[in-house]
Amino acid sequence: MKTTALSALPERLRRYVAPETQSLRLRDPLSLEYGGELENVRVAYRTWGDPANAAQRSVLVCHALTGSADVDRWWPGLIGEGGALDPRRDFIVCSNILGSCYGTTGPASPGPGGAPYRSAFPRIDVRDMVEVQRRLLDELGIERLALVTGPSLGGMQALEWAASYPERVAAVAPIGVGGRHSAWCIAGNEAQRAAIYADPDWRDGDYSDEAPPARGLAAARMMAVVSYRSWQGFQQRFGREPCETHGYQVQSYLRHQGRKFVERFDANCYVRLTQAMNDFDVARGRGTYFDVLESIRQPALVVSVSSDGLYPPDEQRLLARHLPNAVHRTLDSADGHDGFLIKTGPLGRLLRTFRDAGSDPVPGAAPEALTAIA
Repeated sequence: MKTTALSALPERLRRYVAPETQSLRLRDPLSLEYGGELENVRVAYRTWGDPANAAQRSVLVCHALTGSADVDRWWPGLIGEGGALDPRRDFIVCSNILGSCYGTTGPASPGPGGAPYRSAFPRIDVRDMVEVQRRLLDELGIERLALVTGPSLGGMQALEWAASYPERVAAVAPIGVGGRHSAWCIAGNEAQRAAIYADPDWRDGDYSDEAPPARGLAAARMMAVVSYRSWQGFQQRFGREPCETHGYQVQSYLRHQGRKFVERFDANCYVRLTQAMNDFDVARGRGTYFDVLESIRQPALVVSVSSDGLYPPDEQRLLARHLPNAVHRTLDSADGHDGFLIKTGPLGRLLRTFRDAGSDPVPGAAPEALTAIA
């Protein structure tokens, strides 16, 4: 059943979702990767382009940790006439992921009794997110995807699509991610969750809308923002510039990011989604890591950000080396992991070139030799 997505959202989150967002309720319960099931799952989504193009040129965009279905807001410039994702020829779909708080069922959504799930929302996996997307596409009548792409957690979903439904995916473009979560990333997420848990208002996840764990969530976001940026980027932007009152500009910037995030996200959603990221391993239950990567035969564009300290370029080079039909490209940016959100012009050109070439890598070339600075 299709409705607008806004009616099911907590009031404070509604202004962060475009009114064009639609909502679909899955017909059957969702069986989860770690056991149990969810009933009456809603998935919020948006589309761009003519549905008549869906049979040949459907593109699925998968968003990152705190994103939404509003690709045009968080990835400006990628959707547009003549762009990497062109509504004149493509039918583009993006859905808010399972466990988030922008219209798709998650901890902030009403549970069976009408109150928000909160801590009762079960543990989920990236594969559960992909299963929800698969069911959405089935309802939209989309049998095959010309491309699945996304950054960070979105790139994890793209790789899961290629491994889980190879017959439905023609090409993938994972950006700023590896094929399994590293110890470095797991540690960062653990520290961020610890900040949330240390907030007295956390209450083991059963807080109220009126008194959320705002200090803990703000601190978690501040830690995350540092990991998303780079030494070079902060030095260029802030240096040791003091604030007008006290401290330094970079401190003021981080506090602002923390406050802003508390207004637009939910702490339980953050906990469940970062747990799902920690568990990500495209090879889990399928075989050895490199054997599973080598079984993913679709043409792949693997993109690094040159200054990414969270998912370093070496991680993408390794991924591209073991995906049989992959090319590796590097986005030149001093902005760290978030470079994929900032350097959207060069990134769009990389995607458009990949697609215009028929999503075919250069025959016989090693992925390392194909690295390009955009």
